[in-house]
Amino acid sequence: MTNAQILAACRSNWEYRGIDDASVREMLDELSAHLEDAEAAGRTAQDVVGGDVRTFAAAWARARAPFPRRLLRMIRQIAFVLGCLLLLTCLTRWTTAVTVTPGQIAFWTVLGAATVVWELRRGSLGILRHWAIGLCVALPAAVLTGRLAGDAPVFTAPLWAAALLLLPGLHLTVADLRARRNSAA
Repeated sequence: MTNAQILAACRSNWEYRGIDDASVREMLDELSAHLEDAEAAGRTAQDVVGGDVRTFAAAWARARAPFPRRLLRMIRQIAFVLGCLLLLTCLTRWTTAVTVTPGQIAFWTVLGAATVVWELRRGSLGILRHWAIGLCVALPAAVLTGRLAGDAPVFTAPLWAAALLLLPGLHLTVADLRARRNSAA
């Protein structure tokens, strides 16, 4: 593997594991420096990361951010995305409450799972390709669930629930945007 491939695999693994953007950039800079030092010393990249890059990246992620903290961050991000979806749905339908059906639950759950699994297995393809692959899986799941479970509403989500879902992840989003802006400068 080349240094660029190793860095890309590590970035993908760390982003999947919920490491914040600023830490990912810091870890990539450190790993890049180690890889360059090894290359200058006549060693290979495998001497630095070992035989399996994913295992190396996973071990570093566990050391950098313990599982409970990463899990809490992921839950906050999921709540933020759900809040954005609920707010967008209320705004596009011009309503203060949204009825949620089993087909909608299946669609968004399968779309999210397919996106995460594809990212984990294949690496980054870009958001449009991820969504295209996710849609190919999520649409049949939503139609099948709609046929089997019917279109009866499971629950009704009020507009104020969007604010409750957005709040836990809002500071993470702001912090990530600031870190990106500062790293670009």
